[in-house]
Amino acid sequence: MLHAIKISKNYDDVARNDLHVLDDINFSLEHGETSAIIGSSGSGKTTLLNILGGLDKPSSGQVMLNGVDVHKLSEKQRSAVRNSNLGFIYQFHHLLQEFTALENVAMPLLINGRSVDEARQRAEKVLDDVGLAQRTHHKPGELSGGERQRAAIARALVHQPECILADEPTGNLDRKNAEQAIDLIIELNQKYDTSLVIVTHDLKIAERMDTVYTLEDGVLKKTYSVPLINANELE
Repeated sequence: MLHAIKISKNYDDVARNDLHVLDDINFSLEHGETSAIIGSSGSGKTTLLNILGGLDKPSSGQVMLNGVDVHKLSEKQRSAVRNSNLGFIYQFHHLLQEFTALENVAMPLLINGRSVDEARQRAEKVLDDVGLAQRTHHKPGELSGGERQRAAIARALVHQPECILADEPTGNLDRKNAEQAIDLIIELNQKYDTSLVIVTHDLKIAERMDTVYTLEDGVLKKTYSVPLINANELE
């Protein structure tokens, strides 16, 4: 469903020397599969996730989404593919403060051209699924941290994407809310029949995924269990 083929990413640093962030990376995700990407801070995990999601361009290589190379599309076409096929969850919720939870969650559908009534009904349904049925008309400032992240999860799922890309989705939460959030993501991933790629420092989260990848020195390696990594190295 989502395949990265020989992805490399280089930047020019201030000394005009190439900075190699990603080196000849291959990654594969099938429909319904869940994968974790772990690695030390600054290893390029977020860069890789953004390339997979069409938010950043690789220096070389291909990202195939259902057989289409997303980085050969125009920006308008790439945005349409993202809005239709992918959902994004970040460490910080990025909800729009002036809008209610319902309005924030309905927005991806409105952007995709759905009617106001359809967007509202769909947003109400997914907010109920994340346990916010009684908080739909509250703005982000009136929600707790855990509730804001639940609203962000609902927003990522409202258009029923084929794949969720999550970048440290529990990194801004305390342990209790973090556990509840990941339980919810996994539960709804199965309910909505989506795939999931999660970048995380939390080895307990990683070990709950179908596959685990470690990114180190620009190289991505696939393992079948969580590697024996000192958790301090991932901070």
